[in-house]
Amino acid sequence: MIISVSRRTDIPAFYSDWFYNRIKEGYVLVRNPFNYHQVSKVSLSLDAVDCFVFWSKNPANMINNLNIIDSYPYYFQFTLNPYDNKIEKNVPKKSEIIDTFRRLSDKIGLNRVIWRYDPIIITKAISEEYHYKYFEVLASKLQGYTSKCIISFVDFYPKVKKGLKNIGAFDISDEDKIRIGRRLGEISKAYSLKIETCAEDIDLSQFGIEHGRCIDPHLIEEISGRKIKETKDKNQRKACGCAYSIDIGAYNMCMHGCIYCYANYSKSIVNANTKSYDVNAPLLCSKIDDKDIIKEKCI
Repeated sequence: MIISVSRRTDIPAFYSDWFYNRIKEGYVLVRNPFNYHQVSKVSLSLDAVDCFVFWSKNPANMINNLNIIDSYPYYFQFTLNPYDNKIEKNVPKKSEIIDTFRRLSDKIGLNRVIWRYDPIIITKAISEEYHYKYFEVLASKLQGYTSKCIISFVDFYPKVKKGLKNIGAFDISDEDKIRIGRRLGEISKAYSLKIETCAEDIDLSQFGIEHGRCIDPHLIEEISGRKIKETKDKNQRKACGCAYSIDIGAYNMCMHGCIYCYANYSKSIVNANTKSYDVNAPLLCSKIDDKDIIKEKCI
């Protein structure tokens, strides 16, 4: 099985010690986000795991201990955007993140560190020209440290709509997406970057931009050297091309404070959850109680 670490929170940035302890214990417990007392026990044994897919804006805390998972196939989806702390409140300075990206790439190889320029937000201050300028700046800084960039356009989910409107975010039309795609496609070619979209309906293939698969069975087979069972993840949006995975994170746990994030519903809940963090617990920022029903996750 493929383990997603995690779309729900940045485990590499904030909970890597917990993750490494779960590797040593050989399993993790995960709450069903839609049924609180339904808990899955997920094996993390070498025999059970086809690949770990890490999602992070700042995996610096993981790098020194990656030897713990040397025997496992894995790769990183690494988000690096051109935004300041008004939008990505607690993300470190770009110079630090670029340094972390390069160190990670040097350690595990450029094909296993995928750059996410995601999501693309347009405001009066953050114009299309702003994106073209800083996409090229970042592409130049990451040249030779990654071979692929994944882009997406901001979604106005109900949970984040207010925050996006507060910064004056515009709706992005298909016409806008085509214009942006054309220019980003040109820039990416200049820096030998393959560029793909994440869960976007629009076809930008005329600019060399294909529909991507962030959890990519073909990349996993390349990394692992073995054939894996490929099943589309029906739990994701219709336009998502990802293979099925099991996510071991939890919502309302991420401390980056990004205004576009769909995974945090409330600052107060995030604060309460993070206070219950126990590096040795089988559950992330939670405890088992008498009402919980634990079942082995079988694939």
